[in-house]
Amino acid sequence: MVTEQMTEQQLEVAEAELIPIYIMGKQYMVPPTLTIMKAMEWAGYKMIRGVGCRGGFCGACATAYRIQGDPKLYFGLACQTVVQPNMYLAQLPFFPARRASYDITKLEPTPTTLFSLYPEVLRCLGCGACTKACPQEIDVRAYMAAGMRGDIAQVADLSFDCIMCGLCAARCPAEEAQYNIAILARRLYGRYLAPRSRHLEERLEEIASGRFRAEIEELKSLAKEELVARYKARDIEPK
Repeated sequence: MVTEQMTEQQLEVAEAELIPIYIMGKQYMVPPTLTIMKAMEWAGYKMIRGVGCRGGFCGACATAYRIQGDPKLYFGLACQTVVQPNMYLAQLPFFPARRASYDITKLEPTPTTLFSLYPEVLRCLGCGACTKACPQEIDVRAYMAAGMRGDIAQVADLSFDCIMCGLCAARCPAEEAQYNIAILARRLYGRYLAPRSRHLEERLEEIASGRFRAEIEELKSLAKEELVARYKARDIEPK
């Protein structure tokens, strides 16, 4: 449903140049400066799910689209990708990829763990379709190759920027769930293989002991103006 506010916006740009886009096969005229998400709202769609943070990389608004006259299939996030004339688009807020169930505290950081939970990792064809689909430009094929070698640390490193949008799985001819395989590797690495941070452990122990409880209570008692002044006067570490 188009809101009153959206109608006022439409009136404000009535003289502006609009471009045609196609949402689920239906044509709409929208301003050329909007992201896909804002264009869909402009067209009258009410976004109630698959919108996530609306301005960053959370992976909830994965979108596939084509441009008229161009045979290539493109991928992007609706919150980041700006519309183009004659863009044919469809959102994929969730892709039904297989996700293994496990208790990370009962696993071992070994190739056997990776292969037993996700045996399909060994089906990877190395075609690169997953890499082409990634809106983060992650080399998904490379971390899948590391997975086939059982190199958990390498999978974790190469997939670090993954936002779990699922577009890689949507394009995989071997029907793998690359992003679920990658997050298992990152969890195994983070719990068992990553070097321990002693200063972090010490700070957590201080927090648990209540060392900062008085300071926290003091801050909670301050008025907003005092909090703002305290924030502006804080010591900032040099860059």
